[in-house]
Amino acid sequence: MIPRLANRPIANSLYLDFVAELGVRGFEGELSASYADRTVQATDNSIYQVWPQVVVTPKHTDDLIRLVKLLGEPRFQKLVISPRGGGTGTNGQSLTDGVVVDVSRHMNRILEINAAERWVRVEAGVVKDQLNAALKPHGLFFAPELSTSNRATIGGMVNTDASGQGSCLYGKTRDHVLALDTVLLDGTLWHSAPINDADLAVAKQRADKVGEIHRLLDDIQHTHSDLIRERFPKLNRCLTGYDLAHIRNADGLFDLNAILCGAEGTLGLVTEIKLNVLPIPKFSALVNVRYTSFDAALRDASALMALGSSSIETVDSKVLGLARQDIVWHGVSEFFPDDDVPALGINLVEFIADAQTALQAKLAEVTGILQRDGRQHGRCGHTVALGDAAVGRLWGMRKKSVGLLANLQGDKRPIPFVEDTAVPPENLADYIAEFRALLDSHGVIYGMFGHVDAGVLHVRPALDMKDPEQEKLIRTISDGVVALTRKYHGLLWGEHGKGVRSEYAPEFFGPLYPVLQQIKTVFDPHNQLNPGKIAAPPGQELWKIDAVPTRGQHDRVIPIAVRKNYDEAMHCNGNGACFNFDPDDAMCPSYKGTRDRRHSPKGRASLMREWLRQMTLAGVDPLQETTALRQHDGWSNLLGRLRNTLRKRQGQSDFSHEVMDAMQGCLACKSCVGQCPVKVDVPEFRSKFLELYYGRYLRPAKDYLVGSLETMLPLVARWPALYNGVIGSGAGKMVMQRLGMVHSPALSGVDLVAALRKRGFAMAIPQVLQTLDEARRSQSVIIVQDAFTSYFETGLVLDLFDLLKALGFNPLLAPFKANGKPLHVHGFLGRFGQVAARNAASLQALAATGIPLVGLEPSMTLTYRAEYAKTLGKDAAPTVHLLQEWLVRRLDQLPQNTVAAERSYTLLPHCTEKTNAPAVSSDWQKLFARFGVTLKTQPVGCCGMAGTYGHEAEHRPMSEQIYGLSWAPVIAAAETPETLLATGYSCRCQVKLIDGVQLRHPLQALLQAVRSA
Repeated sequence: MIPRLANRPIANSLYLDFVAELGVRGFEGELSASYADRTVQATDNSIYQVWPQVVVTPKHTDDLIRLVKLLGEPRFQKLVISPRGGGTGTNGQSLTDGVVVDVSRHMNRILEINAAERWVRVEAGVVKDQLNAALKPHGLFFAPELSTSNRATIGGMVNTDASGQGSCLYGKTRDHVLALDTVLLDGTLWHSAPINDADLAVAKQRADKVGEIHRLLDDIQHTHSDLIRERFPKLNRCLTGYDLAHIRNADGLFDLNAILCGAEGTLGLVTEIKLNVLPIPKFSALVNVRYTSFDAALRDASALMALGSSSIETVDSKVLGLARQDIVWHGVSEFFPDDDVPALGINLVEFIADAQTALQAKLAEVTGILQRDGRQHGRCGHTVALGDAAVGRLWGMRKKSVGLLANLQGDKRPIPFVEDTAVPPENLADYIAEFRALLDSHGVIYGMFGHVDAGVLHVRPALDMKDPEQEKLIRTISDGVVALTRKYHGLLWGEHGKGVRSEYAPEFFGPLYPVLQQIKTVFDPHNQLNPGKIAAPPGQELWKIDAVPTRGQHDRVIPIAVRKNYDEAMHCNGNGACFNFDPDDAMCPSYKGTRDRRHSPKGRASLMREWLRQMTLAGVDPLQETTALRQHDGWSNLLGRLRNTLRKRQGQSDFSHEVMDAMQGCLACKSCVGQCPVKVDVPEFRSKFLELYYGRYLRPAKDYLVGSLETMLPLVARWPALYNGVIGSGAGKMVMQRLGMVHSPALSGVDLVAALRKRGFAMAIPQVLQTLDEARRSQSVIIVQDAFTSYFETGLVLDLFDLLKALGFNPLLAPFKANGKPLHVHGFLGRFGQVAARNAASLQALAATGIPLVGLEPSMTLTYRAEYAKTLGKDAAPTVHLLQEWLVRRLDQLPQNTVAAERSYTLLPHCTEKTNAPAVSSDWQKLFARFGVTLKTQPVGCCGMAGTYGHEAEHRPMSEQIYGLSWAPVIAAAETPETLLATGYSCRCQVKLIDGVQLRHPLQALLQAVRSA
């Protein structure tokens, strides 16, 4: 039995007093000092890990004003705060040991769109892609492009002065900021926009902090203008934050926002932003050029820019190779054919135009030059991507580069600390050659990608930060790179802000650093706003790159064997892909439904890592505990579990309860497994946690009910009318509610085996299989049953057999055996291993006949290639194909209808299937096209049902909320719901339950098409 974890670090008492007083003064957002919330906010996308004392999530600007006013009172002047948006910073910008102010949860409204004047006004927590989705109907977009655009907040972009692909054309965030609303440390809400000298004079005359700020900055601009021109580099990626060179903008106006943009929350709390927006380019294309070396790709960039491209992105062979192993490759592989010489670098060259003819003319010119030059400049071929869909897929791959590198196997993982240097583009190739030589001299592997047109490359050396010796290379490499950027007239921080790297600021700014200190002091006299970043008041210290706690330092406490066993949680690098705002994207439904970062793959992985560390500090080995637990029956230590459960109900604390709260919210949809760039697998480590947790505490009755579902159904299916009558009655529903279950589905009432026999189909049993001749065997396929379709949707299974027969195949039904998926989901891992071993042995015996195995229900079928492979080993796991996978491989054998059908269909794919078997949509489209039927795919997120999750009473409200985010609008907008198709049993069940619409499976529409043909 695992111990109670009661000795976790407690927040500082002064901070607890602070949040208590905030509550008294009317703060309307959440105030939390829980260790779980603090743990989740202790990391960003950097190598560092710093626990805050408390986490606050303001609901509006008034909350922020209350916060800073209280912070300014004498008793709280030693407390510090840091604003936080998407948490995607790579240099610890938002990390603090004080108060995290997370504006992303509530302050995420788009306040005003003025399409005529091309501007918008938003709250700081609005996500960039969220804003662009709202602007798209107006033909407008917010230009600075980021790889993290689906979770990066506008406030975060302002605080880091973010930029990315296309910056040579569109500039940086600050180039689009028209006005900012900022809460200053005295509680003043100040609206800043470029002002003329008359307005500046008025501002300078004020007797408050606003006047003090304007007087100082105006004096700096006049007094130090020559020195500023000398020290500030003339780069596309010029300095971010405290930008003295642009206190006066190009029109000569005084612009306070030049100081605030990129200030990383060290000067004030930005609450609202007014932005300039631009017309969406009407037509775009990418010319994808392959090279024999990465150096050739870099040196060719200037020639490609001269062709009139709008941007050029480069990717090295390391990133390209990792992309080939990822879900993203399915959508882009056609643009990177295999050459006789492997491509060691690529340039993605973008061209845009307002007319298709103009774009085509430009492409003809460019491709003509490339064809004429042949293999000059190290080129080895090129392809062209036309249209939003194709271009979007390629940009999606490029955006995923960071995550792809993090998925490098082993303990050495590419990490950010020198990843955004900028040099003049003409110096880039020589600079990178020396950069690579520096890394090679230390035997470090790395990946490179970035904005070659702007002279910015993202370089991520692979280090195992759990190894103290490798950790020392952070200092060695950083110092070396700083020297190189100085040599090539560049910057260490060209795009991702300074954060912990601010220690190099005094050297870089030289005689101007005291000026930055003056600015920091006038805004923040007590150094309370994100201290240690960019500039520190005299007598205060900046953070240092090797003096801030790192994740690796914490993780190395966990024994190697434990880390290896929980590998699916250990490698989360904080990239935050699971915070994707898009409701039509599968990952992560529980985060989308709650906007609570604990309920995300990153949050759960962070909690799991800390739970394992706390277990280790308590002297406990989770692996030994798991082994001991499985050696006893479920009745062992019942009294101990009962006693612990009673104490839990009485309020006894245990960090495991906080972890459990996050784990319970997981739908086990496995979208994280397919979409997380580093393949964080929450359902896997969640199951391991549940097994141990319920070794100490009593399980709810519903878990046993769900766990026994597959063994119960064959029994109760003998009396379907009785079963349906009981669970459909008022008393039956009340009992099920008390057991924690709602909306239990009714049995179909059809005996599948008997119905198939009546139709002339046979069972896949030895005496039948032995009678098949070679010709009949080659046309045979064995259908592997699952509990959901066999007992609740028996008619669908019958349709499957009819379809396969109509297509010329001989379908056989495998005897029903439990799959074990419900057991795995609820952490009955010992029993799951036993069930999986029995079922695998049976299916392997069938597979030994040479007849392929096919499953119908996606999540159950995919269990064979995931959970079975992990539990039993890949060789012991049976190969069970999804229906469309198996059919599409036999496409040429299928009858063909060349007459186009009148009706088209729309596929709503199952979230587990589309993220873990990404060819699902294209496979079904190929099959439908074979019969002259058009099939489109409608992007949807999770339906919220996820097996039994939506049938559990405690989860039902969240299940319906998740359904409302994506599926409900699609169903409501459908003029002909009968044309909507869904592959998932859960999805069909949820739609029928909420909207009363019975969706069909694609095979049923295909059967209709085959019969019509």
